[in-house]
Amino acid sequence: MGHVKGIGGLFFRAQDPDALNRWYRERLGVGAGCSAEADGPVDEWSWSVAAGPLVFAPFKADTDYFAPDRQYMVNLRVDDLDAVLAPFRAAGEEIITKDEWNDPAIGRFARVHDPEGNPIELWEPPKG
Repeated sequence: MGHVKGIGGLFFRAQDPDALNRWYRERLGVGAGCSAEADGPVDEWSWSVAAGPLVFAPFKADTDYFAPDRQYMVNLRVDDLDAVLAPFRAAGEEIITKDEWNDPAIGRFARVHDPEGNPIELWEPPKG
């Protein structure tokens, strides 16, 4: 039997896909033509990511962990949460943090939303 080796893409609907693609590239360095490593390879179709853990977890339909009108929330693993949040702060965009989300054994978390209201959880795993 073959084995799944990772997620090959994340596809979702948008009112303005071109504008949303630009926002993700500019705010988070995510999407086609981006690389998680400063000197990493890029191409016009994919985002080169760094290897690491990925949580795949359905939540109960009545969860309050993210908005009830959303079917999913993207969680992006980051290396420096404060630096990743800087452009959001500079733009005056809402950043949600809660002390109970953070745990030294798991890491630090923050939540932002893209221009179409989709929740994005930013996760900085513990160092080491």
